Amino acid sequence: MSEKELEKPATKQALALRQRHKGKKPKFRRQESWRYKRVSEVWRKPDGIDSKMRIKKKGWPKSAEIGYRGPKVARRLHPSGYKEVLVRTMDDLGKVDPKTQAVKIAHTVGMKKRAEISIRAGERGVLVLNPLPEVKPEEEAEEAPKETEAETKEKEATEEKEEEEKKS
Repeated sequence: MSEKELEKPATKQALALRQRHKGKKPKFRRQESWRYKRVSEVWRKPDGIDSKMRIKKKGWPKSAEIGYRGPKVARRLHPSGYKEVLVRTMDDLGKVDPKTQAVKIAHTVGMKKRAEISIRAGERGVLVLNPLPEVKPEEEAEEAPKETEAETKEKEATEEKEEEEKKS
Protein backbone atom coordinates (compact mmCIF):
# COMPACT_ATOMS: atom_id res chain seq x y z
CA MET A 1 0.00 0.00 0.00
CA SER A 2 1.20 3.52 -0.57
CA GLU A 3 2.01 5.68 2.42
CA LYS A 4 -1.16 7.69 1.81
CA GLU A 5 -3.27 4.54 1.71
CA LEU A 6 -1.55 3.16 4.83
CA GLU A 7 -2.23 6.44 6.60
CA LYS A 8 -5.93 5.99 5.91
CA PRO A 9 -7.52 5.06 9.21
CA ALA A 10 -9.65 2.40 7.51
CA THR A 11 -6.61 0.37 6.36
CA LYS A 12 -4.76 0.64 9.67
CA GLN A 13 -7.92 -0.19 11.58
CA ALA A 14 -8.63 -3.17 9.31
CA LEU A 15 -5.12 -4.57 9.85
CA ALA A 16 -5.44 -4.09 13.61
CA LEU A 17 -8.91 -5.64 13.61
CA ARG A 18 -7.67 -8.64 11.61
CA GLN A 19 -4.83 -9.15 14.08
CA ARG A 20 -7.19 -8.94 17.05
CA HIS A 21 -9.67 -11.43 15.56
CA LYS A 22 -6.91 -13.82 14.57
CA GLY A 23 -6.19 -14.47 18.23
CA LYS A 24 -9.81 -15.34 18.97
CA LYS A 25 -10.33 -17.53 15.91
CA PRO A 26 -10.21 -21.27 16.74
CA LYS A 27 -7.86 -23.66 15.00
CA PHE A 28 -10.06 -25.47 12.51
CA ARG A 29 -9.27 -29.17 12.69
CA ARG A 30 -10.58 -31.96 10.52
CA GLN A 31 -13.16 -34.17 12.18
CA GLU A 32 -11.62 -37.17 14.04
CA SER A 33 -8.08 -36.04 13.15
CA TRP A 34 -7.20 -36.22 16.85
CA ARG A 35 -8.51 -39.78 16.99
CA TYR A 36 -6.92 -41.45 13.97
CA LYS A 37 -3.31 -41.09 12.91
CA ARG A 38 -4.22 -41.70 9.25
CA VAL A 39 -6.49 -38.63 9.20
CA SER A 40 -4.50 -35.39 8.84
CA GLU A 41 -5.48 -32.13 10.55
CA VAL A 42 -5.93 -30.31 7.23
CA TRP A 43 -9.42 -28.83 7.20
CA ARG A 44 -12.16 -30.71 5.36
CA LYS A 45 -15.84 -29.93 5.75
CA PRO A 46 -17.69 -32.64 7.69
CA ASP A 47 -20.47 -34.15 5.62
CA GLY A 48 -21.57 -37.37 7.31
CA ILE A 49 -25.28 -37.84 8.11
CA ASP A 50 -24.51 -38.49 11.80
CA SER A 51 -21.64 -36.01 12.04
CA LYS A 52 -21.64 -34.06 15.29
CA MET A 53 -19.42 -31.35 13.82
CA ARG A 54 -21.78 -30.86 10.86
CA ILE A 55 -24.77 -30.29 13.12
CA LYS A 56 -22.61 -28.00 15.34
CA LYS A 57 -23.14 -30.00 18.51
CA LYS A 58 -21.84 -28.44 21.72
CA GLY A 59 -18.39 -29.67 22.75
CA TRP A 60 -17.22 -30.45 19.23
CA PRO A 61 -14.64 -28.30 17.38
CA LYS A 62 -15.84 -25.27 15.44
CA SER A 63 -16.23 -25.40 11.67
CA ALA A 64 -14.84 -22.79 9.30
CA GLU A 65 -17.58 -20.31 8.44
CA ILE A 66 -17.95 -16.97 6.68
CA GLY A 67 -18.18 -15.13 10.01
CA TYR A 68 -14.52 -15.82 10.79
CA ARG A 69 -13.37 -13.97 7.66
CA GLY A 70 -11.15 -10.93 7.99
CA PRO A 71 -11.98 -7.35 6.92
CA LYS A 72 -12.25 -6.95 3.15
CA VAL A 73 -9.72 -4.07 3.05
CA ALA A 74 -7.08 -6.18 4.84
CA ARG A 75 -7.48 -9.39 2.84
CA ARG A 76 -4.39 -10.68 1.02
CA LEU A 77 -2.19 -8.08 2.73
CA HIS A 78 1.02 -8.75 4.61
CA PRO A 79 0.95 -7.54 8.23
CA SER A 80 3.13 -4.65 7.06
CA GLY A 81 0.24 -3.47 4.87
CA TYR A 82 1.84 -4.33 1.51
CA LYS A 83 0.60 -6.86 -1.05
CA GLU A 84 2.97 -9.82 -1.37
CA VAL A 85 4.46 -10.52 -4.80
CA LEU A 86 6.45 -13.69 -5.50
CA VAL A 87 9.64 -12.98 -7.47
CA ARG A 88 11.68 -15.57 -9.34
CA THR A 89 13.66 -13.41 -11.80
CA MET A 90 14.96 -9.87 -12.18
CA ASP A 91 12.21 -9.23 -14.76
CA ASP A 92 9.55 -10.00 -12.13
CA LEU A 93 11.12 -7.37 -9.89
CA GLY A 94 10.66 -4.75 -12.61
CA LYS A 95 6.88 -5.21 -12.53
CA VAL A 96 6.62 -4.47 -8.78
CA ASP A 97 5.14 -1.19 -7.53
CA PRO A 98 7.25 -0.18 -4.50
CA LYS A 99 4.44 1.95 -3.06
CA THR A 100 1.87 -0.83 -2.72
CA GLN A 101 3.73 -4.14 -3.11
CA ALA A 102 6.44 -6.01 -1.22
CA VAL A 103 8.60 -8.79 -2.65
CA LYS A 104 8.98 -12.36 -1.46
CA ILE A 105 11.83 -14.20 -3.24
CA ALA A 106 10.89 -17.74 -4.28
CA HIS A 107 12.63 -20.55 -2.41
CA THR A 108 13.85 -22.05 -5.68
CA VAL A 109 16.08 -19.03 -6.35
CA GLY A 110 19.77 -19.66 -5.62
CA MET A 111 22.02 -17.53 -3.41
CA LYS A 112 23.70 -15.66 -6.27
CA LYS A 113 20.44 -14.54 -7.93
CA ARG A 114 18.86 -13.94 -4.51
CA ALA A 115 21.68 -11.49 -3.69
CA GLU A 116 21.24 -9.73 -7.05
CA ILE A 117 17.48 -9.43 -6.53
CA SER A 118 17.98 -8.09 -2.99
CA ILE A 119 20.45 -5.44 -4.20
CA ARG A 120 18.20 -4.35 -7.09
CA ALA A 121 15.18 -4.23 -4.76
CA GLY A 122 17.12 -2.02 -2.36
CA GLU A 123 18.02 0.34 -5.19
CA ARG A 124 14.37 0.60 -6.29
CA GLY A 125 13.11 0.99 -2.70
CA VAL A 126 11.13 -2.26 -2.71
CA LEU A 127 10.64 -4.07 0.61
CA VAL A 128 11.95 -7.68 0.64
CA LEU A 129 9.96 -9.83 3.07
CA ASN A 130 12.50 -12.67 3.19
CA PRO A 131 15.91 -10.98 2.93
CA LEU A 132 19.26 -12.73 2.97
CA PRO A 133 20.64 -13.46 6.43
CA GLU A 134 23.55 -11.19 7.29
CA VAL A 135 26.90 -12.98 7.53
CA LYS A 136 28.85 -12.19 10.70
CA PRO A 137 32.65 -11.72 10.54
CA GLU A 138 33.16 -14.79 12.80
CA GLU A 139 31.31 -17.00 10.33
CA GLU A 140 33.38 -15.68 7.43
CA ALA A 141 36.58 -16.67 9.21
CA GLU A 142 35.28 -20.19 9.77
CA GLU A 143 34.32 -20.54 6.12
CA ALA A 144 37.86 -19.74 4.93
CA PRO A 145 39.32 -22.60 2.85
CA LYS A 146 41.33 -25.06 4.93
CA GLU A 147 44.71 -26.38 3.86
CA THR A 148 44.77 -29.78 2.21
CA GLU A 149 47.08 -32.56 3.39
CA ALA A 150 49.31 -32.12 0.33
CA GLU A 151 49.81 -28.41 1.11
CA THR A 152 50.71 -29.13 4.74
CA LYS A 153 53.24 -31.80 3.66
CA GLU A 154 54.80 -29.34 1.20
CA LYS A 155 55.16 -26.72 3.94
CA GLU A 156 56.77 -29.25 6.28
CA ALA A 157 59.19 -30.34 3.53
CA THR A 158 60.23 -26.74 2.78
CA GLU A 159 60.74 -26.05 6.50
CA GLU A 160 62.96 -29.14 6.81
CA LYS A 161 65.05 -28.05 3.80
CA GLU A 162 65.49 -24.59 5.31
CA GLU A 163 66.64 -26.13 8.60
CA GLU A 164 69.16 -28.35 6.79
CA GLU A 165 70.52 -25.36 4.86
CA LYS A 166 70.95 -23.44 8.12
CA LYS A 167 72.88 -26.39 9.68
CA SER A 168 75.29 -26.68 6.75
